[in-house]
Amino acid sequence: MAKTVVIHQPDFLPYLGFFHRFLQADVWVILDTAQYVSGTSRSWQNRDLIKTPQGERWLTVGVRKQSKAPICDIMLADSSWRQDNLNLLSANYREAPYFQEIMPLLKELYAFPCERLVEFNLKSIGMLMQLLGIDIQTVLASELNPAGKSNDLLVDVLKKSGSTRYLSGLGAKDYFEPEPFIKAGIEVVWQEFTHPVYPQLHGEFVPYLSSIDLLFNCGTERSRQIIRSIG
Repeated sequence: MAKTVVIHQPDFLPYLGFFHRFLQADVWVILDTAQYVSGTSRSWQNRDLIKTPQGERWLTVGVRKQSKAPICDIMLADSSWRQDNLNLLSANYREAPYFQEIMPLLKELYAFPCERLVEFNLKSIGMLMQLLGIDIQTVLASELNPAGKSNDLLVDVLKKSGSTRYLSGLGAKDYFEPEPFIKAGIEVVWQEFTHPVYPQLHGEFVPYLSSIDLLFNCGTERSRQIIRSIG
């Protein structure tokens, strides 16, 4: 049987598509060696979107400014971002049907004592996986000592993790080169993800928000059903 591996950075409170892949894979290689990115459309490592009466808004983790550093080396800031985030969540989700179920867990998350972004993000992902009923084996890329760049690096990670099948998100198609995968005998499959529509606060439905939006609005049991119904 093919061993299916997902490779992805440890993002902050990720959206549903992030977790949807885990339901179809055996291993998640946490790409903590990737360069930290900020200030672009690909910057999901210390922020994600929530919904407010005024529309989408960033929920952001404060980090110390560092240039050209891997995610595993990024340190958290000493500012008031933790309480600021909790205040923002309370202000915009207190009317949600499952606020009393989800908010205490977010308070526990923000009370987690850690100094590095990767620790905080993995804690947030672990919380969401538990709520969504998802369990997958994890491996840190930094423990595999990956070599190469771009597609060659991915192939090296896949070989070192014993993969025969790589499940990739559609966003990687722009950078995909099939030759290294073919040479290594690794099958590449692309995620098929259609964002589900569910009841939301604050007007017309907005997709691609942090998964906490689904949980606040639908609760744990219904959220587990919704993510498993995705085509």
